Amino acid sequence: MTGRQDPLWRAVLLLGVSWRRVVLAVLAGAGGLGSAVALAAVSAWLIARASQMPPVMELSIAAVAVRTFGISRGLLRYVERLVSHDVALRGMATLREQIYRRLAVGRTEPVMALRRGDLLARVGADVDAVGDVVVRGLLPAAVAAVVSLGSVVLLGVFLPTAGLALAGCLVLAGVVAPWWSVRAARTTERLTAHARVEMSAVTLALLDGAGELTVQGRTPDLRRELARVEADLARATDTGARPAALAAAAGPLATGLAVLAALALAVPATTQGLLTPVELAVVVLTPLAAFEAVSLMPAAGVQVLRSRQAARRIMSLLDEVAQEPTATQPAPMPPAAPGRGLVVRGLACGWPGQEPLLTGLDLDLSTGRTVAVVGPSGAGKTTLLLTLAGLLPAVGGTLTLDGDPPADLPREVAASRVAMTAEDAHVFDTTILENLRVGRGDVTPDEALDALTSVGLGRWLAGLPQGLGTVLGADAARISGGERRRLLLARALLCPAPLLLVDEPTEHLDTGGEAVLRSLLDRTLTPDRGVLVVTHRLAGLEGADEVILLDRTGTVRARGRHSELVARDHDGVAPYRDAWLAEVQES
Repeated sequence: MTGRQDPLWRAVLLLGVSWRRVVLAVLAGAGGLGSAVALAAVSAWLIARASQMPPVMELSIAAVAVRTFGISRGLLRYVERLVSHDVALRGMATLREQIYRRLAVGRTEPVMALRRGDLLARVGADVDAVGDVVVRGLLPAAVAAVVSLGSVVLLGVFLPTAGLALAGCLVLAGVVAPWWSVRAARTTERLTAHARVEMSAVTLALLDGAGELTVQGRTPDLRRELARVEADLARATDTGARPAALAAAAGPLATGLAVLAALALAVPATTQGLLTPVELAVVVLTPLAAFEAVSLMPAAGVQVLRSRQAARRIMSLLDEVAQEPTATQPAPMPPAAPGRGLVVRGLACGWPGQEPLLTGLDLDLSTGRTVAVVGPSGAGKTTLLLTLAGLLPAVGGTLTLDGDPPADLPREVAASRVAMTAEDAHVFDTTILENLRVGRGDVTPDEALDALTSVGLGRWLAGLPQGLGTVLGADAARISGGERRRLLLARALLCPAPLLLVDEPTEHLDTGGEAVLRSLLDRTLTPDRGVLVVTHRLAGLEGADEVILLDRTGTVRARGRHSELVARDHDGVAPYRDAWLAEVQES
């Protein structure tokens, strides 16, 4: 695999690191560890020379040097940590920006095919892993190389054979041990990957279907299966632990061998007059500090392995979104009359490579018009919104936005005309105000307050000590499902696009949710915008200009205004009225 093809190298290039800062970090790190080696050497000389009781002035320079190296060791290490983490954190921010930009202008099918957790992992933990390779992988390797070379040269000045012996032991600790650690980590990953997947699947089955499994009497079987998978995982972990233990032992073994080699070589050299007793102490004790430079190399090798796996996931996603659409995708759709908003004729939509979920839909959505699409779960309502928003290609029929096929429009142009708020839209771990600014970056606190009040969150906001500055936690973990839904609706209202697509705006809401839905559809909240709402309930649809009822097969069963559909009886069949009466009886 060449450097250009290596996913880790490609991802590191996207970090946009400042190589001047990298060099500064390497120099600071090498200076810090070099001070440790020099401190050991000078201390050994000072102790050995002091035992000979020379004039005090002969020791003064060495004593000052000990203090200097002791101070510079900590100071330079701090500088190295400061610069290296600055490089890594800046690189992570740059890489995330690059990913967001490429995802924003690239093909949407690969993104939509990912589970949300997988996508968040790639732009979250995987990006952190790529950034960590700078601090925990590449920089430690560079520092270890510089300090090891300097230590070998230093020892070689006193006794060349001792320098060569130290070089061999450093190779054992800094090259062989990391290679063995990486091999152990790769073995563990390969052996445990399948077992972890099986364990997750069985555990979720036990948790999610506890009631059904208990009734069916299958719980004991699944618990035995879980125990078997756990045993497989333990055996796989133990198998990978054996080479890891050997790799961990290589460092201390190399250190001991270096000291023994120094003794074996330096003692005869001293008896032969090639070394003084003071120099003997330096030659024997200096290797103890030199190995500090390579002690992090096994962990650095494992970090490079993990970072390469993370980079592979990131780059595979970026490569997929950058690919041109295949020839099997639908041809460009014919244009409709300009200036008419979204115009849909005979639309069929579904996920790529699967059967259409919804077929034969005609729909018009323009500014000042409200439409509600209602149907049971699985009827293709969310898929319809993704198709109308341009996130999924249409399977059949025609779809135009102001006279142009959405596929022919630049992504930023289409996004400025149509905005979509999905039912599971992400809420970021930041303040309420910043979450609302996802819809529009220049939202003021007053505008945010008005939007939250309009969706029924005014009293909730007033009860928060920090108000708009309240941090919501990871994916709104600190608020209820209803508050989360209203917050997403407020974000949608602040979006400047003239056409608004909303997925299940009243999900998880109490009875006040119907009032919010009515305000959306009777244009109280959106007087100058076109709004399309998909929902599985009929309550609150009275103000819509048109209601479209879907059945479970994604086929249109009825359409018209709410009042007309409730009163309509077509050939003795009234699907909308029947659904309405059933819902009224349930409530």
